Amino acid sequence: MLIPVILSGGSGTRLWPLSRAKYPKQFLDLFSDKTMIQETVLRLEGLKDLKQPLIICNADSRFIVAHQMIEIKKESAQIILEPMAKSTLPAIAAAAYKVFKENPDDILFVLPSDHTIKNIPAFHKAIIEAQKAAQEGNIVTFGINPTRPETGYGYIQFDKKAGNQYFPVSAFKEKPDSETAEKYLAAGNYVWNSGMFMFKASSFLEELEKYQPEIKKYSSSSVDNAKVDLGFLRLERESFEKNTSISIDYGLMEKTTKAVVVPMSADWSDVGAWDALWEYLPKDERGNYTKGDVTLVNSDDCYVLSQNQLVTTAGVKDLIIVDTKDALLVADKKNISDIKPLFDCLKNKNRKEAIQNRVDYRPWGNCDSIESADRYKVKHITVNPGEELSLHYHLHRSEHWVVVNGTATITVGEQQKILTENQSMYIPLGTLHSIANRGKVKLEIIEIQTGSYLEEDDIVRVKDNYGRA
Repeated sequence: MLIPVILSGGSGTRLWPLSRAKYPKQFLDLFSDKTMIQETVLRLEGLKDLKQPLIICNADSRFIVAHQMIEIKKESAQIILEPMAKSTLPAIAAAAYKVFKENPDDILFVLPSDHTIKNIPAFHKAIIEAQKAAQEGNIVTFGINPTRPETGYGYIQFDKKAGNQYFPVSAFKEKPDSETAEKYLAAGNYVWNSGMFMFKASSFLEELEKYQPEIKKYSSSSVDNAKVDLGFLRLERESFEKNTSISIDYGLMEKTTKAVVVPMSADWSDVGAWDALWEYLPKDERGNYTKGDVTLVNSDDCYVLSQNQLVTTAGVKDLIIVDTKDALLVADKKNISDIKPLFDCLKNKNRKEAIQNRVDYRPWGNCDSIESADRYKVKHITVNPGEELSLHYHLHRSEHWVVVNGTATITVGEQQKILTENQSMYIPLGTLHSIANRGKVKLEIIEIQTGSYLEEDDIVRVKDNYGRA
């Protein structure tokens, strides 16, 4: 059986301000009405002997992942929670050991959650070839046949004479300069490193025992002592944090003698930066890609996205313009590498925009802080079908709720009421209250807070479905 293992721990800071640490690019719908992690799961459909995926993420993202899987009817996917980030090898080791305990001969297909692939038949063909190699005990990586002398990717050198559909790996190469990339392209036996891997659980753990026995020990222990928490598998912290933070490339692939590569041409991109995203998207006759309320005049080769308001350009070229609800980015496409130091600058200034969106994603839905001042705050709250806010009260504020869409089951003190569109409820300071969505459509509420202190730590939870009380 083939088990997808989807890594969803990245932060995607090079796509700031759309991608934030608390809502990174794998949760965004950059290419369609599906998010990148949803597309990652859905593009595997049609493969034979395919089990439900294992998704590895951090605890902060668990409800986002779960909800996005429910949206595509993949709620049976198992979500594994890392106690902390330790790069890719410890996380993959934990997944491999978990699979090994159930069936040592099951094959793991490890793939990032934030890449995109257009040519699905070519992708599936490469997967089938990789399964053959994995069945023979090889540790398989996938290489992307290069279409240009790219300096933004690592490369894999392989022995072209010694293979057929898959080839022994000769060496892993770091991101090259332009001259070296030209040589790699001309040589014909170099491919881009895609970050995707395939192997039998038993084969991987045998190699891990040879080259990284400590990681095998601690990751395995974190699985043996894991706890099921609200349906998530939470790896044991004490064991997992003893792991060295190291990638599978450095920790294993560069050491093992069983590494083979399957080259493929599947129109792949890791969407690592704004220029790469622009390159990959469909554009108009002047090379522009636009999304949202955008009007361009005499402009060429631009990426312009607006989430919040009308954005216009006149007489510009090669610009990245991203207007979100709380931040605006204007960047020269030729100097897109400056995004990373820009992000670091914002982080060093403790700007909340570096980490989180104006829209705050919660286990039950999300809330958008529309307006705020010293003694009031206005939020647009969305509660997903079947979800419920905690039963809680506030020490410093009162609230007024107005239902604008859907049906709300509202608890205030000893009372419980059903509110529909255009109906409202006042919640006095210190009163227990909660909102539940028992319907089948999203519930939307406008919340008006008034009081002397309006920060999120003024919440005293008494009862909570998500373990936060």
